[in-house]
Amino acid sequence: MERIYIGMGSNLAAPDQQLRRAITALAQLPGTTLAGVSAFYQSDSLLPGQPRFTNAVAALDSNMAPLDLLDALQTIEKDQGRERHERWGPRTLDLDILLFGDQLIDEPRLKVPHYQMHVRAFVLYPLAELAPTTLQLPDGHRLSDLLTTCPFVGLERLPQE
Repeated sequence: MERIYIGMGSNLAAPDQQLRRAITALAQLPGTTLAGVSAFYQSDSLLPGQPRFTNAVAALDSNMAPLDLLDALQTIEKDQGRERHERWGPRTLDLDILLFGDQLIDEPRLKVPHYQMHVRAFVLYPLAELAPTTLQLPDGHRLSDLLTTCPFVGLERLPQE
């Protein structure tokens, strides 16, 4: 079993509900246990004019292969109405593999650690709720160092329900 961290985001069609449905779907993946979920956070879109995003991170323990998990995540996205028209457009659901154990993955369809996570507060702060800040990523970065270079700006931690 590998500890895997999944970044989740939505800014369309009731984002909080989209994330809750995704969490339920993640917990039902074969050979997988949902080990934890961060609080939900709101953040501005990376592009102007889009609705704010609701983000979270889920921790999974799974024996799925990386590309099999990617396929399963894309199926969950599609089942929740995700349409891939533009790279940075609004979306009902976005599920990204942030970390897959201590593996460095460089496949045409999958890069792990996620290539932009080090500059995204909406990923790092929820991740820090689930992973120890002493966590060393497979590329050598420490989560604690990434947190110090990526300030908690533009994020709003939503109250737990």
